[in-house]
Amino acid sequence: MSNTKRSLNYLVASLLVLALGSFGSAALAGSCGTAHDIVDTAAEAGTFNTLVAAVTAAGLVDALKSDGPFTVFAPSDEAFAKLPKGTVESLLLPENKDKLTAILTYHVVAGKVLSADVKPGLVETLEGGSARLSMQKGNLMIDGATIVAADVNATNGVIHVIDSVIMPN
Repeated sequence: MSNTKRSLNYLVASLLVLALGSFGSAALAGSCGTAHDIVDTAAEAGTFNTLVAAVTAAGLVDALKSDGPFTVFAPSDEAFAKLPKGTVESLLLPENKDKLTAILTYHVVAGKVLSADVKPGLVETLEGGSARLSMQKGNLMIDGATIVAADVNATNGVIHVIDSVIMPN
């Protein structure tokens, strides 16, 4: 490969990385020829470290690696950072496993629901409660959290990145 072509490829790749930003990395996870399940896609993205730690602490890794399919409304690390100080640390304690599990399963819906298929209204979560999907000012929302990146495909479902942690009633 010529130096000019190599330089051009490097420039294009660099521009793509800059353009995609932090949420774009989630969309790229698993797109390099190897498909990944929801957990591995989230882990590789690098913007869901808190979520992956919480899923691990709750003992949900095997469930989210199973065939599914699942739709996960995944709070980014920035979303978890919006919670009051000490909340995440408290939820990760073994004595709060049931509460953590309820919160995490509230972010999961059975089936693979792409953004184009989402209809405003209530959707049943794996926690057992219902979350409200809506459109506000052109943005797709779930329980007041904005979906900031949609349709991150995984082998066992799809991830929609949200900007806040949503809580069951």
